Formats: sequence, structure tokens, C-alpha cells
Amino acid sequence: MEVTAAYAKAHLPELLKAVEAGTRVTISRYNKPIADLVPAQSKRPAPRRFGTGKGKVKILDPNWDKPIETEEELKGFLKGRF
Repeated sequence: MEVTAAYAKAHLPELLKAVEAGTRVTISRYNKPIADLVPAQSKRPAPRRFGTGKGKVKILDPNWDKPIETEEELKGFLKGRF
């Protein structure tokens, strides 16, 4: 389907419905094609699969879950040393 720019401006919702239905719409100005409206391709990422992250996580500190026991450890943690 080919339409003029003025028609496209006035009837955009109708043209978008046509594009959703799979119709390619060419917009022209002075009988010269300037743009094509085509259905967008899906940009959804593939669904995540359970178990695909195995081996990708590294624990740098084996005692990461150990509670902070001393005031010195707390101060060091707050300053970013731990």
C-alpha cells in the first residue's frame, strides 16, 4: 500500500493497524517514496532456562556470610577494606 505523507499524518492509527495485520505501507512525498512502515520484529529475550548459570558465579571470599564480630572489622567494612 502506498500513501502520501499528508494522508499518513491524518490517518496514522489506521495505517498502524494495517501494519500490525502484516501490510507494508510506503509513504511518499511528491510521488517519491520516503519511508516504509513494516511490522517490528519481536525484541523479547529468550526465556531463561534453569541451570544455565552454573559455574558463572565466583565467590571471592569464602567467609562472606560470617558475621562481623569486632568493631575493627565493622570500621573496615564501612571504609571498603573488606
